[in-house]
Amino acid sequence: MSPEQGARRSQVVMVEPALTQLVKLDASETHRLDRAIVAISVNPALGTAVPGTLLRDYADEVDGVRVIYYVTALRTITIVAYVEA
Repeated sequence: MSPEQGARRSQVVMVEPALTQLVKLDASETHRLDRAIVAISVNPALGTAVPGTLLRDYADEVDGVRVIYYVTALRTITIVAYVEA
């Protein structure tokens, strides 16, 4: 009997605006952001849809992070456009 598989995570890619923000974060902020990115990769529907766009806006009030992203049609790649921590 084969082991049960968990939810399939999407691959996460960051584009230039997100990378620019990422280099400004300290270790603690990066760690908090990492948790949010993992959550989004497992469940891309976490964020709120931005009206009139394909973008989603995910804000984690507990960790104090915000991620703006979109997901490809097959939900295999999550493209991060902006991060804030």
